[in-house]
Amino acid sequence: MATSSTGLIDRPALAELNTLSTAPAVVRLLSHLLTLVLAGLIWRQPGLPWAARLTGLLISGIALATCFAPLHECCHRTAFRSKALNDAVAWLAGLLSFYNATFYRRYHQWHHRFTHQPGRDPELEDPVPTSLGGYLLELSGWNWWSGKLRGYARLLWGDLSDLPYLSPEVIPQVRRSVRLQFLVYGVVLLLSCIHANGFLFWSWLLPLAVGQPFLRFVLLAEHSGCSFSSDGTANTRTTLTVAPVRWLMWNMPFHAEHHLYPSLPFHALPAAHGRIAPHLRHLAPGYLAVHRVLLRDLPALALPA
Repeated sequence: MATSSTGLIDRPALAELNTLSTAPAVVRLLSHLLTLVLAGLIWRQPGLPWAARLTGLLISGIALATCFAPLHECCHRTAFRSKALNDAVAWLAGLLSFYNATFYRRYHQWHHRFTHQPGRDPELEDPVPTSLGGYLLELSGWNWWSGKLRGYARLLWGDLSDLPYLSPEVIPQVRRSVRLQFLVYGVVLLLSCIHANGFLFWSWLLPLAVGQPFLRFVLLAEHSGCSFSSDGTANTRTTLTVAPVRWLMWNMPFHAEHHLYPSLPFHALPAAHGRIAPHLRHLAPGYLAVHRVLLRDLPALALPA
């Protein structure tokens, strides 16, 4: 994905920020997976108090759902120096978070190309919460789960020829990737049944369902209530948040910076923020502040007629 030519960052500084480095991604990925595993072990440890176990369930669920963040970063191929390593980690992170990296990379490229532009940005095909009921349904993860099931059914068996971001040459590659993903899920299900340990449900599906509202809460803030124009300083929101959220989300809360300069690696976004912040139309002091604003006028989130 090409770097935006916004001119908000001078060329020497941009060249320095664009330097890829594998070490930050290794540290971030290992810490993310360690959080997921340790919290999962606490959740599945029967000898612990229920308060500790439920805390483990919540943390493991959030860590599992936010595997979307390394998927996203690696789909940009900016996390690691190696293209092959980016692609492998993206696929595995997608496996954990119920995304398919091969499909998502193309879908996401189109989102960057036509950010928040109705009729062009594929993200705007998802339901827009314009009422309190719709807002709560979105945060619950229901729309995401139902959309995923419909989407995967189409990727496995349906007609994909009308999707502008999938060329005829890419479609067989996407189908193979999705089929391999579901083969892995099938093997995990089979082993879970053989050993009668309920691993697939208790250690993956349930935690993912518990963690999904957190991810929806974060992602809903990225573009909701922003301009439907092509202006990158106005159609995307940066949200200042606490360090653990920035860590789990691989600095994705610096979202306007990411959209303006999508070739920047995640570890360069805080520095980019220092240069870009004065130019942003939507800079929020936190996610609660964003959602308070959204809740004041949910009908305003509707797509323009």
